[in-house]
This record gives sequence, structure tokens and C-alpha cells, in this order.
Amino acid sequence: MLPRAILYTLLLFGSLSFTLCKDNDATMANTPSPAAATKYTYLALGDSYTIGEGVPETDQWGMQLAELLRHKGIDISNPTTIARTGWTTSELAGAIEAANLNKTYDLVSLLIGVNNQYRGQRTATYRTEFKELLQMSVRFAKGDPAHVIVLSVPDWGVTPFAQGRDRQHIATEIDAFNAIAEEEAQKAGIPFINITPLTRKYGNDTAYLAPDGLHYSGKMHREWALSALPEAGKVLK
Repeated sequence: MLPRAILYTLLLFGSLSFTLCKDNDATMANTPSPAAATKYTYLALGDSYTIGEGVPETDQWGMQLAELLRHKGIDISNPTTIARTGWTTSELAGAIEAANLNKTYDLVSLLIGVNNQYRGQRTATYRTEFKELLQMSVRFAKGDPAHVIVLSVPDWGVTPFAQGRDRQHIATEIDAFNAIAEEEAQKAGIPFINITPLTRKYGNDTAYLAPDGLHYSGKMHREWALSALPEAGKVLK
């Protein structure tokens, strides 16, 4: 058997969080009602930070971003979300293919990489798979990279969950993964939004954390949504 500490960690990073189709492999976390058809559509791709592990669906940063855009007079639906706690870049790519989406979107967001880092995967592998995800995202965004936004990976090493671990080493690795994401996003002409400093500033503040002390509360998700708002607003003008 796995030691209890390792098992607990795997449960936290690998737990499943869906609001639809819990009995199969579907990955649509939330899909707007047909009755709520709007001018703009939004696809959110990621892992626990996009699905909002430990928070209500309405607190997910993508949901809050859509709300903020509507407050600015931009008629956009709540996001269709493909995300699962514990996913790496390869697992997200596989889920996107399995979802067999046959439509495009006006806005696509991508936030992925923390589990690549956590599992000790090579940065070279991340680069290759992240580039593939960027290409997928652009295809979903009607072929326009300006309609994709990428968010940086939060630094979980600042959270209470990381107590007793080498926090500086975690930060160094997170920075390396984020440097790749930023470089590849810029090469592709995709806006890159750096939310990592927010997680380092508030990552030990319980008001910004989910109950597990590892993931983030709706308050932190709000900060991410506010950070993404200017670029998302430009996309949809």
C-alpha cells in the first residue's frame, strides 16, 4: 500500500470534479443552456485551477470572467469547460480529442502545467505538449490566436499543503514551466497572463484558499478573472 501521506496527495491532485456525466469519461464540466444562447461563446481548458477544485461552480474563475464581461456589456455565455483535477498536458489533450467538439468559440482560455511539474515530468515534454494544446486552442478559436488567452501556473509551493517541502525548489520549477508557456504563447501570438505573483502573495492566506489548503477559494479565482478581463475584453470588442 502507498504511505498515507502519498495517498492523500494523490487524492488531492488526482480527484475527479465534474458537474455533468459523472458516470462516464465525458469532460464537459458545464455547458450553457440552449435557452441562454448569447452572442459570444467561451471554451475553458485546464485542470483543477480551471474546474475550481473545492469551490462552487459559480466561483470558477472562468465563470467569474464571463460574469465580469457581461457587466462590461459583452454578451457572452458561461464557459464550456474541459478540465479535471490532476490532469497534465497530455491528459488534457486526450480529453479534448475524446470530447469530439465540433464547434468553434469566440474565446478560449488555457491554464495547464502544474501536474506536469508535480509529477516531475521533463520541461521538454511540457513544451512539446503545450505547443500542441496551443494549436488545438487556436483551432477552437476559429483559427485566430488573438482569441486565445493563456494563464500562468500558480505556485502551490506557497500553500499550507506544501509545508515541509522544498518551497524554493517548487518555485524554481514552476518558473521554468511558466517561462516555457509564456515563450510559446508569445511565439503563437497569444496573450499570456501572469497570475503566479498573486498566488505567491496570497497563497498562505486562508481567505484565498479552498478548505484543502492546496487549491484556491472563489476570492482567488476572482483575482484571476480580473487579471484576465482586460485581454478577454480586447478579444471580444
